Amino acid sequence: MGKKAMIIVCILVAASLPLYAGPYFLSVFNTIFVYMSLSLTWDMMLRTGQLSYGTAGLFGLGAYSSALLVAKAGVHPLLSIVLGGLFAGVVAFLLGFAVLRLRKIYFSITTLALTSVFAVVIRNLPRLTGGASGMVLPSALFSGDAAKNYWMVFALALGVIGISLWLSRSKTHYAINAIRNDEIAARSSGVDVFKYLLFMFVLTSSIQGVIGAFYAQQYAFVQPEATFSMNFLLLPLAMALVGGVYSTSGPVVGAVVLGVVSEYLKLIMPYGHLVVYGLIIVLVVLFMPRGLTRFVARQLARRGRVGGADRAALGN
Repeated sequence: MGKKAMIIVCILVAASLPLYAGPYFLSVFNTIFVYMSLSLTWDMMLRTGQLSYGTAGLFGLGAYSSALLVAKAGVHPLLSIVLGGLFAGVVAFLLGFAVLRLRKIYFSITTLALTSVFAVVIRNLPRLTGGASGMVLPSALFSGDAAKNYWMVFALALGVIGISLWLSRSKTHYAINAIRNDEIAARSSGVDVFKYLLFMFVLTSSIQGVIGAFYAQQYAFVQPEATFSMNFLLLPLAMALVGGVYSTSGPVVGAVVLGVVSEYLKLIMPYGHLVVYGLIIVLVVLFMPRGLTRFVARQLARRGRVGGADRAALGN
């Protein structure tokens, strides 16, 4: 079976999952697709050479803006998801003029601090946001229908994968690669460094806002500690590292592998699964520093070369 045929089969199997799987499995894969999308956005920003730690902050910003639009303005939940992403993108655009002047660890620390700043602001506006207690929405998206929620997050994940693939084949890909490899050389070659960094920051932030808005509408609840949780940064980051960075396939594979493994570990060892989960991540990063996808590809290529040599020897 060819690579394209295998991808089509995987998409069809995933799309048809609600037809034969129960609510539990739909919930598991629902979560996997959420983290997969966040992992892809984190990796897309990493391709510029900038290590962003603002994923949880923009996710939470999209979630709260969507929730407020529904609860306070009566906006339709589906429209609020789009507007939540747009709001996160606008905030990223405005902040980009300040934070994108920074580089390396300074950029990372600043984006990490933004998550705490957003959470503090939300917590200190109790009349608007519900404060530390959070806010409950009138109803969940699709009235809590597990199949419809699954199909929507699956479509969102496919959309993010499509954007990532488009970026890897566009002119932007060459520009951000040049910036990552040598910013000074890229600038001297005529690459508008700030323009491309701002574009990537706004694009990834908008996607994170959309995912956060969907998450809020799905569970019909937002609360500062949960919505701005570091899980929405650390887990996507780990998935990208395990699968392999600077690619589309890496975060996708990492999300599926770690998502399934995490759920299995929860079932067999409810109180110690995080230790084993962390150990798996450490081992993969230590012994497969380029990620699972490149490790498997290298092993298959090596076997192919050995097999080819054997067949040639037999032929002689």
